[in-house]
Amino acid sequence: MLPGLKYFYSVTSNHHISIADKKDIPVLVELVNKAYRNIDANCGWTTEANLFEGSRANEESLKHLSDHSHSVFLKYVKDKKIVGCVYLHKQQSKMYLGVLAVSPECQDTGIGKELLSGAEEYVRKHKCNTITMTVISIRHELIAWYKRRGYHETGEIKPFPYDEVNRPKQSLELLVLEKKLD
Repeated sequence: MLPGLKYFYSVTSNHHISIADKKDIPVLVELVNKAYRNIDANCGWTTEANLFEGSRANEESLKHLSDHSHSVFLKYVKDKKIVGCVYLHKQQSKMYLGVLAVSPECQDTGIGKELLSGAEEYVRKHKCNTITMTVISIRHELIAWYKRRGYHETGEIKPFPYDEVNRPKQSLELLVLEKKLD
């Protein structure tokens, strides 16, 4: 785990971003699956249920990510409930950002932007100057959302990683996006 403050980014008095710990993983699994694989079309714009079979995450997959050295999950807590998360993994002077998820009932309220800002602050505090991420290439609305926040395509395309959790219904590829921080 990356060193850092337990509670480091206050949004308001009852909303904050902090470092998740192992006991939060079951809640994060539920959150990520609701955000990414919810089959209710009216339940959030980030769903990928039409692209995949099964869940987006399980306890084992999130524990595996959090066990990487120089990695952390940040959680967004609103009224004592985790409603958002993001994963960060330090790779030399860059930080990889992934698994940005907001509970569908809280989407379009600014929580995703606040999580991204909190992640960027965390990255700066850990002496990194670039955030990198991968996004499914056909997720045009998501790519546009990141571009509006200063991320750009690098031109690099990666194959989609197939595993027991991520089972796409079609062939997919990942675009690499980056943002240089001040």
